[in-house]
This record gives sequence, C-alpha cells and structure tokens, in this order.
Amino acid sequence: MPATLSSTKATATLRTSARVSVELLLVLVMAATALWVLGQMWSIVWPLIVALFLTTLTWPLARLLRGRGWRPALAASVVTVLFLLLLSGIVALIAVPVASQSGELADGVVEGIQKLREWAAGPPLNIGDDQLSGAFDASIDRIQSSAGSMVTAVVTGVSTVLNGVITAVLALFLMFFFLKDGPRFLPWLTRQLPGRLATDVPVVTARCWDTLGAFVRSQAFVGLLDAVFIGLGLWILGVPLVLPLAVLTFVSAFVPIVGALFAGLVAVLIALVSNGLTDALIVLVIIIVVQQLEGNVFQPMIQSRGLGLHAAVILLAVTLGGSLAGVVGSLLAVPLAALIAVVWNYLREQLSDPPQEPESDQAHPGTDVPA
Repeated sequence: MPATLSSTKATATLRTSARVSVELLLVLVMAATALWVLGQMWSIVWPLIVALFLTTLTWPLARLLRGRGWRPALAASVVTVLFLLLLSGIVALIAVPVASQSGELADGVVEGIQKLREWAAGPPLNIGDDQLSGAFDASIDRIQSSAGSMVTAVVTGVSTVLNGVITAVLALFLMFFFLKDGPRFLPWLTRQLPGRLATDVPVVTARCWDTLGAFVRSQAFVGLLDAVFIGLGLWILGVPLVLPLAVLTFVSAFVPIVGALFAGLVAVLIALVSNGLTDALIVLVIIIVVQQLEGNVFQPMIQSRGLGLHAAVILLAVTLGGSLAGVVGSLLAVPLAALIAVVWNYLREQLSDPPQEPESDQAHPGTDVPA
C-alpha cells in the first residue's frame, strides 16, 4: 500500500522550518545592524585595522627586543622609529631615481607623443593635423565647460588625501601602543569577562592574532614574488628605474586590484617612453602573466596554507569583498574569512562531544578471563 503523509510530522516539520527561518532572519538583521554601526564608526575602525596590520609586521622585532630585557616602551619606540625610517627609505628609493631621471622621462614622453601623432597620421588611420587640432580644441572646450565639476573633484581629492594622512598618523600611534601594551591585553580581557567567556574569548583572540599575522606574512611573500619576477623582466629588457619599480610593485601588493593596476601602469609607461612601443607591450605581457599567476596560483596556494582556507574560498572571498566594498573589501575579505573560520572551528571544538574511550576488558590481577 502507498505510504500516507502524516499530518503530525508535516506540522512539526513546518514549525521547525519556520523557527529556523525566523532565527536566520534575526541573525541577518543583527549582522546588518552590526555592519551599519561599523560603517558609522569607520573613521575609527579603519585606522584600528591598519594599525593591527602594521603591528603584525613589526611585532616579531618588538618581541625580540623585549625578550632581551628591553622595557616595553623603549622597545615599542625603537621599532616605531625603525619602521618610519624604513618607510622613508622606501619613498626615497622610489622618488630619488625618478627625480634624477625626470628630464629624460619628460623628453621621452614628448617623443612618444610625437611618434603617436606620426603613427596616427599614417595608414590606416590617416588622421591629419587639422583633425588632431580640432580634437584638441574640443577637449579644451569640454574641460573649460566642466570646470565646476573639476574643482569639486579636486576638493574631494584633497579631502581624501587629508583623511589618508590622518589615518596614517593615527595608525602609527595605535601601532606604538599595541607594541607597548599588547601582551597585557589578554590578561586584562580575562579579568573583565565573566564565567566561561573569560576562557573562550582570550583563546579565540589569540588564535585570531596568529591568523592575522599569517595573512600579513603571506601577503608580503606574494608581493616579494611579484617584485622579483617583474623586476627581473624589466632588467632583462633594459628598462630604467628597475629598483624603484620593483619596490613600488612590492608595496602596491598590499592594496588589491588598484595597487597592481597602478604599479603596472607606471612600469608600462616608463618602458614606453624609454624603450619604445615593442618593449612596453612586452612589459605589459610580463605584468599580466605575473599578476595572473599571483592572483590565481601563488596567492591562493600560499594563503591557503598559512590561513587554513581552501584556495577556492580565498578567490570567492576576494570577489565577494570587492563587489560589496570595493578595494577595502578586497583587502579585508581574506583576513575576515580566515577570522570567521577561526571562530567557527573553535565553536565546533567546544560543541562537539568528546571522544569516548573504549571500555577496557582487562581482568583484575590474579583472575582468569573466561574463554
């Protein structure tokens, strides 16, 4: 006989589904509220995130100095000063060679524009000087008509730069305090939390810190691979400013998407004005190949090992973060996914039943086990 549907079981299933749906809806509402609050506090949260990234880079040196008997304030001060000197050295390494060869680069840019005009005037385009002059005049008129929007864009750009400077200064101060007082945070947190939270939260926090350090180290290694391979290609082609371009490539690796595009554009432009169109196209191919290998092979493999995430999860996280929050979302997607995995693994450890030991059949001394 065909099985009949039990109304009692169907009603229980519907009630369970409704209860789970309501609970999921409440979780989503709480998550949306938390994200909204986070957005309202972003001027404070963003410097805090940058300071945490910087602290993970500089903490090994601070820990070494503290282990040798240095006072926490002195160790933090020395590490902060050394970091500022290193940052200044990187800027000088990029700016000084560029400034020294700026005249040659300017002449190359003018020569490149002239060659471009000659190429446009020949077949198959056959664009004459009158057409170029008309297009130039039309561009000037368009620029003049949009002067108001340009002023607004300039003001917005200046405001963005000022906000970036404020964020950098605040992040440096926070980094100093993290280096100085960081080891006292977990004991303080343990004293503030009641009951079971006094054990669970410090453990999760320590694991999250280790995971964040693994992310920063893996990102630095990926940036080093980019700088070495792209710098080697530029050196083989004889492109000037190889060392500044390699340093720029390494630094820009910490800013997803925009950083790679900016460093690649600068390298291609310098190759164009110094070596010509053929070498510029070769540099473009080298950059595309290296960045594709970095984004689809090196970075997922290295970060999946260091963070305990599958390479596909990392690719999906970067894609989702970029679609939701742009460059900042791409930057924070991978560490955020890793931190979520840390919390989930800890919860799974605590909620899972402990393994039961098998009962021993060993007889008491002096007795025989029956066959």
